[in-house]
Formats: sequence, C-alpha cells, structure tokens
Amino acid sequence: MAGARDQRPGQFEGHPVIEASISAVSGLIISFLVIAALVAVPTALVAKARSKPVFLRTVLAVHLAGVVAVTLLPGNAGLESGQCDTGLPTHLLTSSSALLNIALFAPGAMVAVLIFRRPVTVAAAFACLSGGVEVLQAMAPLGRSCSATDLAANVTGAALGTIAGIVLVRLQRKTYRRPAQDVILGAVIAGVGAVALAGFFHFRIESVDVVAADDRTHKLAEETSGADVWIAAAAEGFFGSDTQVKQTSIKNYGKRVRVTAETNRGTVSGWWPEKSLERAWSSNNRGDEGKLAKDQVAAAADKFARKWFPESVSGSRQVIRSIGEGPTKAYWVVYRRYSHGVMMPMRLDVTITTAGRVIGFVARTVEDPKLPSVTVDVREARKLAEKKTGLPSDSTSLLAQKVAGQWRPVWLVGSGEKDVAIDAATGAYIPEPKGSR
Repeated sequence: MAGARDQRPGQFEGHPVIEASISAVSGLIISFLVIAALVAVPTALVAKARSKPVFLRTVLAVHLAGVVAVTLLPGNAGLESGQCDTGLPTHLLTSSSALLNIALFAPGAMVAVLIFRRPVTVAAAFACLSGGVEVLQAMAPLGRSCSATDLAANVTGAALGTIAGIVLVRLQRKTYRRPAQDVILGAVIAGVGAVALAGFFHFRIESVDVVAADDRTHKLAEETSGADVWIAAAAEGFFGSDTQVKQTSIKNYGKRVRVTAETNRGTVSGWWPEKSLERAWSSNNRGDEGKLAKDQVAAAADKFARKWFPESVSGSRQVIRSIGEGPTKAYWVVYRRYSHGVMMPMRLDVTITTAGRVIGFVARTVEDPKLPSVTVDVREARKLAEKKTGLPSDSTSLLAQKVAGQWRPVWLVGSGEKDVAIDAATGAYIPEPKGSR
C-alpha cells in the first residue's frame, strides 16, 4: 500500500489525502528528507560531472526517495507477512488511498519521460517499480499492505505521468530517442516484470480479498439488523426477566445465520431471519426437588412447547423419560411427528425438572417434506440389510432423510456393529456419507 487505506473504500474521512499518508508512517517527513538528501546529492554531482541537466535528474531522485519513504518505511498497519489483497480494484477512482497512489507515481514518470525521452521504457520501468513495491510490502514484515488496487493505481499514475511527459516533449518540439529500441526495451522490461510478479504471487504470496470480506461483513450486519434484539428477548422470555445478555455472536450459514446469546442465566441460540429458536441450556442444570408427578411434568413441558414451538408440537407425539433418580431427577420430553408411519425431520427435546422448570431444549423446525410412497416393509428392509452386512438385524426405524439433496423415506436397520440405510421407496442401499466414520 502506498498511502493510507480508507476505513471503507469510496468514502473520504474529511482529511487531506497527503495527511492520511503522513499519519500512516511515524517520522515520514524526516525519513523522506534524509533519503532524499542521500540520493539527490550524488545524483546532482554525477549529472554535473557528466555535463547532463542537473535539475530534472535531481527532481526524479527526490521523487523516487518519496516513493520509498511512503511505501516501504515500516508502519503499523497491514496484512500478515506473505499476504496480498488481490480483490478487484473496483474503487480505483473513489478511494483516497488509490488516488494518492496515482498522484504518487505520475510526477516521476512524467519527469523520466522528459529526461530520457523513451516513454515506453519509462512506463514499463515504473510499472515494474510498482510491482516490486507491492511484493516487498507483501513479503517483508514492514507492517504495510500489499494490494492489487494499489498496484493498479500505481500503474495508472505511471501511465498518466507518461502521457503527460509525451505531451510536454511534443510541446518542447523534441524528438524521441530511438523509438524502435524504446518499444523493444519497454516490452522486454514489461514482460520480465510481469513473469516475475506472477511467479512471486503464485509461489510465495497468499491471495486474500479484503474488500470482498469487508463487503460480506457489512452485508451480514445489514441482513442481521435486529437479530440481537430478537435473541435477547427470547433469552429473557426463556430464562426470566432478570436475564442479562453478556455477548451476542452471529455465524453465517448460507442464506441464514445462527444467532447465539450468552447470558448470566445460560445460553440460547436460534436461526435468523426465520426467528426460529434452535437450542437453549440453563447454567443451573441441576434438578429441582419439586413435587410434580410424571404426568404433571409432561403437562408443564407441553405448555412450554405449545408456547414456543406451536407448529412443531401440532400433530406430534410426546414421549417422556426420566433422567436420574431421587428427588432431584429431571425428565426428558421428546416430541416427534409421523406421517404414514415415517418419522418427520421435525424434532423437539425438552429437559424439565419436577418443579416445572425447563433446563433446556433442542429444536429442529422443519416443514414436513413430501415423500414418495413406502414400498419396502420392515421385513424386506431387514432382509436387505442382513444380506448387505451378513449380520442379523436387531433394530429398525423409518424416518425421512435427505439423500443427495432430496428427502427420502429411509429404513435404518441396526445390526449391533453396523447400521444400514435402505431407501424405503426403492429398496436401494444408501451408502454412508464420506467422512462419517
């Protein structure tokens, strides 16, 4: 990065562009003056000794000192060493950083054309200079940011400076030096530089897309506006009015996100934008010494389920099992829905104490899928599984599962050592997903 990077591409922060660059590197002005003196004085002396024009050569030396000072002195920002932001330069003419880079490289190219009168060579040389700067920023631990946008801006500045130099040469009515040789030499420099730059980026530099990542972050923030308020309200409704949210986190899963709230009473998460609760667990997960009987606990769990998950509870079966023994035992209340004997993907598991306090829940809110008719009965499924494994079957269950992205009725046949999945509509063996073992 030649200049200071914007907080957000395309937005100006209200300060001058040069001031942004100066603030990015501590002691930039002093460093520039020292480097300029070290290169300008010898350049002027050599030019005078060779009876060459001194002024323009000294100006070019000072300009190159400025490029080094602005781009290569250690800073306090940037990507990790070995990385470069290779996102498309979509903000080339709207980013203050890119405009600074254009302004940084244009004067030098213009002066170089006036001195050497070889515009193609000058343009190629400055393009290679820009590429070299970005490679050094990427590979050296300078605290600077390598960027494809900066490279494009630098090359644009060099091209504009070259054009300006050509115009001035014409106005001065001077001739170019060996135009054919200029074109050939410029092409060679450009070709060698391009190959070298491509080699570095392919073998030594990791490409990252900072702008795209920023855009995704901003887009996610816009899409999840209100999600933290919703999950906080759900946490308060579940844990109680004295619930205090400590932290809210959001994780992207394609077109929806999981929102999680960590509170002083426990953790709750759900899906956005569906506003569908997924799970919760209280930090106080010990059983209560309550007096509710099993049927009363089931009624309390049903009241909770119908309040928070009315669609899931509708048409489902409730099964209740005890957890633990003694006065602090709790109950696990399970809701499942069946259609034509096939267990649907919807699920709701509630853990509740004998005092009627819900410790936690796990929910999967899924609409009942449309399935093909079941043609394979339990006996045939067992035979198919036993033929596949060579082992006797000891359990079966019929449920809806996604197979290759499609919902299918599936027999799961257990043999003690290995479970076998059989398509209940076709009788076909369903192989285990890769990586499942």
